Amino acid sequence: MKHFGYLDNDERKQVFMHEPVEFTKNSDKELLSYALGAALYMPGTRSRISNDVLSGKFLSGEHEGLTSMVICLEDSISDGEVGDAELNLVLQLQEIKRAVDSHLFRLQDLPLLFIRIRSEEQLHKLAENLGNALELVSGFVFPKFTSEKGEAYLSALLEINKTYSQQLYAMPILETPEVIYKETRLETLIGIKELLDRYKDLILNVRMGATDFSGLFGIRRDRDTTIYNIGVIADCITDIINIFGRENEYVISGPVWEYFGKQRIMKPRIRQTPFEVIHDGIKLRDAMISRNDDALIYEIILDRSNGIIGKTIIHPSHIKAVNSLHVVSLEEYMDASAIIESASSFNGVMKSGFSNKMNEIKPHYNWAKKIILKSKLYGVFHEQQSFLDLLTARSEKKLFI
Repeated sequence: MKHFGYLDNDERKQVFMHEPVEFTKNSDKELLSYALGAALYMPGTRSRISNDVLSGKFLSGEHEGLTSMVICLEDSISDGEVGDAELNLVLQLQEIKRAVDSHLFRLQDLPLLFIRIRSEEQLHKLAENLGNALELVSGFVFPKFTSEKGEAYLSALLEINKTYSQQLYAMPILETPEVIYKETRLETLIGIKELLDRYKDLILNVRMGATDFSGLFGIRRDRDTTIYNIGVIADCITDIINIFGRENEYVISGPVWEYFGKQRIMKPRIRQTPFEVIHDGIKLRDAMISRNDDALIYEIILDRSNGIIGKTIIHPSHIKAVNSLHVVSLEEYMDASAIIESASSFNGVMKSGFSNKMNEIKPHYNWAKKIILKSKLYGVFHEQQSFLDLLTARSEKKLFI
């Protein structure tokens, strides 16, 4: 599995100076933590999960470019559907496992599969019921994560890894009242951080539940508004980054973008250029605006500016936008490489290779490490290429929608 694997060799050579590397659930944890990109949620009741995977829909069609998937047994299904969803999930993954065992599908071509659960009891139950299909799973998403509930989750996962000889990872979601309410936030975040530090080898990344946060205040952002325009949520995101993002200690993933489709009331956020690209007679800017993907793109840019990697999505039309905006520009790559190469023998300031900024070794070092990791997974553009070239690639007159 690798990002933009749907492109053919000629297309990859045209777009990338350095192409994305392959990865699997068994890749190095640091690399894997940056690899998720657009993580598509789907309810555990979906009866076509195995069909979606085995038909290669993530390599073509509406799921084109998908590399990570979260099967949800929590908020996306009703309480009365839990038993049916658990059974369906087990049957779907066992079907995929049979296809892999029969050499009809390669294990290394699977997207990273995660399961969002409700309790540690459910975690044990699923591990037992999945049998040898557990090896398809990359990890578990733990919702409503607190230091108390999280201890039970993580100790259970550690036990499962030992019992079944697996390396399954945890992705905690910060979304409870204690996290966002001002009077309890810092104490809660510090307590969670101390817990994660004790189980650090299990933690793949830290996720944020912006929808749950918003619900506590009776807020729902509209399709023209990024999460960073919602003051109380932006304030909480800042503190989460402050606690977990220091020294690149944990990868923090961006909150869900929940809109798709048409209708708008605000002026589009994207300028006529550089988005005035015509592909097969269709204007890229017009297509983006018609689906409100301009606001999504703006939010991803703000995620990136705040050091956030990847994003939760609920619709496959968002995959390309998220992943394309994680590709490293040639300028970023040259700056980061120069900083890393110079760090062992020089710690001052030097002019960038593009002669348009200063690169200061010490303060820019952690940024440079992050860029190099991203460059391996998402690739490096040729100088004249940008994410627009990926949004229009293999579009068949549909652009990236």
